[in-house]
Amino acid sequence: MINVNEYFEGAVKSLAYTTPQGRSTIGVIEPGEYEFGTSSHETMTVIEGSLEALLPGQDKWETFTGGQTFEVEANTSFKVKTEVQSSYLCVYR
Repeated sequence: MINVNEYFEGAVKSLAYTTPQGRSTIGVIEPGEYEFGTSSHETMTVIEGSLEALLPGQDKWETFTGGQTFEVEANTSFKVKTEVQSSYLCVYR
């Protein structure tokens, strides 16, 4: 089953799906700044565009572009911002 998720008044939309390996989402983020929480370990890969991320425990934003990945531990929150519409893949394991 594919589930549709919408956050921040439609500025972030994703499709969630489950494989034998676990749950994943693929989505698009409109320009802006957003804060997300995660209850499980998350690996986020930028597919297209560019995301700046402020990861847990960090005080400096890092930039990630197409093909680059960052990880977030379970039960934490992180911020992302972008100036261009960007797409991503999140894998929860």
